[in-house]
Amino acid sequence: MSRLTAARWTHVALPTGDLDRAIEFYTSLTPLVVLERFADADGESVWLSNDKQADTPMVLVLVSFNKDKGGQLGLLTPFAHIGIEVPERSDVDAMAERARELGALHWEPRDMPDPVGYICALKDPDGNVVEISHNQKVFDSVQKLWGSSAE
Repeated sequence: MSRLTAARWTHVALPTGDLDRAIEFYTSLTPLVVLERFADADGESVWLSNDKQADTPMVLVLVSFNKDKGGQLGLLTPFAHIGIEVPERSDVDAMAERARELGALHWEPRDMPDPVGYICALKDPDGNVVEISHNQKVFDSVQKLWGSSAE
């Protein structure tokens, strides 16, 4: 039985040409973990989310259709992106360093005017941009407006 009581934003879905490579990227360079993995006659998919984020789930769905395997299917480029906010400035630097070592750094870390904060960006194996931010205050702004019980 579902506990859902109101409509809510739950996921963003992106195609990928190499699901295993995309999973490795997101689970090693971002705080996302594998929630579930699925397969059917058309291909495979995975749901990624923050570990144990039960009260406010947001899922990144990666889908690999058999017909598109091996392609680079990025849709979020050159500026369109997924945003992940981290609690410490040093988290941005650490993620950027790991991405730099793997050739996946898209934007070097930089301070931007309010409300953007301190950011860098990564490129996933399909070319999608993933922004990592600190002090962007998206989380804090939502909590200030609608409550502070969930993280």
